[in-house]
Amino acid sequence: MARLADTVSVKGSAMLSMQFLMTAFVVVLAPGTGVLYTLAVALGQGRRAAIAASVGCTIGIVPHLAAASLGLAALLHTSALLFTVVKMIGVAYLLWLAWQALQDGGALSVDAEAKRQSMTRIATRGALINILNPKLSVFFLALLPPFLSGDPASATMEMALLGAVFMAMTFGVFVIYGLFAAQARDWVLGSQRLMRWLNRSFAALFAALAGRLALERV
Repeated sequence: MARLADTVSVKGSAMLSMQFLMTAFVVVLAPGTGVLYTLAVALGQGRRAAIAASVGCTIGIVPHLAAASLGLAALLHTSALLFTVVKMIGVAYLLWLAWQALQDGGALSVDAEAKRQSMTRIATRGALINILNPKLSVFFLALLPPFLSGDPASATMEMALLGAVFMAMTFGVFVIYGLFAAQARDWVLGSQRLMRWLNRSFAALFAALAGRLALERV
């Protein structure tokens, strides 16, 4: 039993190497669709909404980690039709978010008089951003295996551990982004000109991300 525990410990330390932690941190830190959504929600709705957005974006990673662990990501990678269907739904969703940023009272509108949204709805939108991005499954399929111990019997558990660490880092970084934006909310809401500029900028960025996703190939 002691020998087994030592083996697990060695494997765990090998998996959770500094190289993996640094790689995951750089990936999480890089501004992407989830970060953009969290910032927009934080500026428009405040701290609680920023945390809800962070929770949603983190939960949205789960299906992709599961797909990578169960081998479904390989199926997505090889099926051009399936990849394209999920991709185009994701593109439509990002374009809808871009439209919402431009609308008075829209889901992503930065507006002092915007209607308060439920935390569940904010989290759900954040989750859909990641769920509808098929590249994430392929990304995890490429990112995680190099850090496994090489033992097929423990591969699924190791993938789950690495995925959990990645999700924890995602949540932590997104919360920091969101709270930082929420801190500047009062200042932003004091300028109509700045709010218009931000709404147009968020809309343009979401539209650009939709365009980039549309060009992705298997």
